[in-house]
Amino acid sequence: MFIELVLATLMVSLTVAIHGAGLHVLAKLLRIEAREEAQERISALSLRGFTITLLAILGLFALHGVEIWTYAFLYIWLGAVEGLREAVYFSTITYGAIGYSDAVMAERWRLVSAIEGINGIILLGWSTAFFITVVTRLRRI
Repeated sequence: MFIELVLATLMVSLTVAIHGAGLHVLAKLLRIEAREEAQERISALSLRGFTITLLAILGLFALHGVEIWTYAFLYIWLGAVEGLREAVYFSTITYGAIGYSDAVMAERWRLVSAIEGINGIILLGWSTAFFITVVTRLRRI
């Protein structure tokens, strides 16, 4: 159990670092765009405003994808799940919704996947807060 907790802690730390760095980069890109939009007085309901929103969503989706794949590769490396497809599928359902079954996960590593679920929910919440901030800021421009 100790090894599982250490590994889960390392994975949480890694994914939080990835997420924080990704949000930082995305925020910088969006701030640059917001300054340009404010100078040109372009509506948030314009095609450009829609594009900013779409890019924010795609950026968040990509960020979560990297985190999900990181867990999937860990599961393959540990031999906890058979095959890439199963590992990505298992990681995705665990990350996004605490999963529905751990039948494919090796019993020895189930605690890691349980903590992935909690980690995923927190990171999804962080992304939601970020996205709401972006949308709110667009409405003010």
